[in-house]
Amino acid sequence: MSAAAFDASKFGPVFGPLLSVERLPDLGPGRPDETHRAELKAVERDGFAHLSIRQPLAAKAFLAGLWLLFDFLDESHEISQSLPDEWGAYWHGIMHRREPDAWNSKYWLRRIGDNPIATELKAAARELGYGYRDPFAFVDECERSRGNGSDEELRLRSVQLVEFRLLLTRHFHAATMR
Repeated sequence: MSAAAFDASKFGPVFGPLLSVERLPDLGPGRPDETHRAELKAVERDGFAHLSIRQPLAAKAFLAGLWLLFDFLDESHEISQSLPDEWGAYWHGIMHRREPDAWNSKYWLRRIGDNPIATELKAAARELGYGYRDPFAFVDECERSRGNGSDEELRLRSVQLVEFRLLLTRHFHAATMR
């Protein structure tokens, strides 16, 4: 996926509208976007009801990412830490990266093993002018740039958005085979 290739409509009428909201999440915790809390609660409760779920853990990981996209770290954390494997480890690592808790972030990112989105993320990051190496170096870069208002911070936030979108796409597809 290129940095510009994300199509929210592929997530259907329930999730698509949320994913089409223009957001560039902070590198830090941000502030929960309360204008979407009720909608997020509703899709967490009923969002997959109209779909045939193939991988329930992938569906839960998708929801962890959706909450995190809107800066609801606690809700995302509750879901991701309940997942026993790599389905939640990546989201758990991102949540701690944003918290910020770099050591804990790297702990969870080590648990993902082979990074399932590394190739696509590296290519998209290059398009954005950032040389993505690995999730651990990205944690360090986020630590250095968080909150400084620089062009680099904006670039890292854009790379993070691509990371979110790649993971959301991966988990949605695994959950639903769509």
